[in-house]
Amino acid sequence: MATDCCFVSENSRFRFRVAALIIEDGCVLLACNSKATYFYTIGGGVHLGETTQQAVEREVMEEIGVPYKVDRLVAVHENFFHDTSASVLNKYDSHEVAFVYLMKSRGTKQLPEHQSFCIDGREYARWIAISDLPNHTHFPVFLQDLATNLPNAVQHFVTKQ
Repeated sequence: MATDCCFVSENSRFRFRVAALIIEDGCVLLACNSKATYFYTIGGGVHLGETTQQAVEREVMEEIGVPYKVDRLVAVHENFFHDTSASVLNKYDSHEVAFVYLMKSRGTKQLPEHQSFCIDGREYARWIAISDLPNHTHFPVFLQDLATNLPNAVQHFVTKQ
């Protein structure tokens, strides 16, 4: 079994993550799970010995059952947070570094029936109109700006919650 680039030290947790920015027909594909009260990007932990591009393509396939390919890296996100939801991770102060990749369009929002699970249980994928993102709690918080104004160069974001 592959090992994520993640470690815990007392009440702190570090994770090296990848995130997929999947846009089709003015909508972005986000995930939620049975315990979360918010939406988040499709993605997950980078395995030891794996490139971030390999990781994001693997995570997308695992989570939605569709092979999306990387278009380009659009952002690096340093994220400091404490999850206050019912998550099993809510006991940790988290420090996460994520590479956010724009994925190539498939030209359709159709997804197969697929079951995905995360540490907090069953995970679900949902298309949300980019213009409707302000009506939903979602992370990262800069997602609407990034999806609306795709940058030509890699952007760097630091979030402290």
